[in-house]
Amino acid sequence: MSDSAAPDVPPGRRGRLPLNLAPPRKLSDELVGLQERSRTEILTLRDVIQTLGGRSYSLLLILLALPFITPIPLPGLSTPFGVAIALIALRLTLGQRPFLPKGLQRREIPAGFFDKLVKVAAGVIRFLEKFLRPRLAVVTEFGWVRQIHALLMVLAALTLLLPLPIPFTNSFPAWVVILMAGGLLARDGVVVILAYAVFAAGIAYFVFLGEAAVQLIEVLRQWLLN
Repeated sequence: MSDSAAPDVPPGRRGRLPLNLAPPRKLSDELVGLQERSRTEILTLRDVIQTLGGRSYSLLLILLALPFITPIPLPGLSTPFGVAIALIALRLTLGQRPFLPKGLQRREIPAGFFDKLVKVAAGVIRFLEKFLRPRLAVVTEFGWVRQIHALLMVLAALTLLLPLPIPFTNSFPAWVVILMAGGLLARDGVVVILAYAVFAAGIAYFVFLGEAAVQLIEVLRQWLLN
């Protein structure tokens, strides 16, 4: 991910960074660091937020969504991670500073989570770090536009909360969150637009599943009547 990504501070307060300020670490480096720590201690969401620093909530959205990009996500994470994504995105939608309740911040990360996450998402993170860069600024420049983008992440997070044991039903909303959070973090309007395209593809997939279910029910009904 672009090392020039801006921290999670209101646009009006974002100014020039001090010349002696070290560039932020890449997400891949942060993830490896968390992976090493998780092998010797129990980590909470609060530990992750503190480790990620000024960009914490933008990067946290990406980390929380990464387990869902596989056809079948890592078990036991859908509800707490989906709620956390929804709460963070909702505050962004309302133009407020991102925040998580203390109860969620104290939520312990399952043992072995970061080991599994690195195996699943290493390629995705490398892709994001190489691909994201500031462009098409008009898509991310204005605060009210960014709030609309955040609303899309809220909708995606609510989809993640649905208990649907169907392959790829979590993958589409997870990619929406990852692309949107990354696009907003790096001021990359192209990736933000891509997030909307993935959201539309997800709607088409759900419509296809619904129509397939209706057709299956009709076939079964006909079979039972004959």
